Amino acid sequence: MTSPYEPAGQGIVPPGEEITSDDKLWALLDYVLTPVVPIVIMLMEDKKGRPFLKAHTMQALAAGVVAWVLIAVLGAVSFGCLGGIAAIVCWVALIYWGLQAYNGKYVKIPFLTDFVKRQSWGQ
Repeated sequence: MTSPYEPAGQGIVPPGEEITSDDKLWALLDYVLTPVVPIVIMLMEDKKGRPFLKAHTMQALAAGVVAWVLIAVLGAVSFGCLGGIAAIVCWVALIYWGLQAYNGKYVKIPFLTDFVKRQSWGQ
């Protein structure tokens, strides 16, 4: 099976896969409102089986967890200063990845995408 991810981070859509505008919107919301929306999508029977959504949902959930942990640790260590900066940086990154997903692309997040694929979460 070939991977839907390109090394440069500009995802391609595998042949024969239909990505609806609804899929794109949910993928955007996955990143912007992580970790709440990914959990909701995992509970929705009609959404959780869609390949495009499944890849983005698990990746967005993992990215959200990493972002929350990073913000909490940096905030605790620096009494909030670095936590605020980390929150802004994480939020901008999540919005960027969400917009890429909204454009119908598979997003490659360094280290995280490979981790999610190795765990077979996004397949």
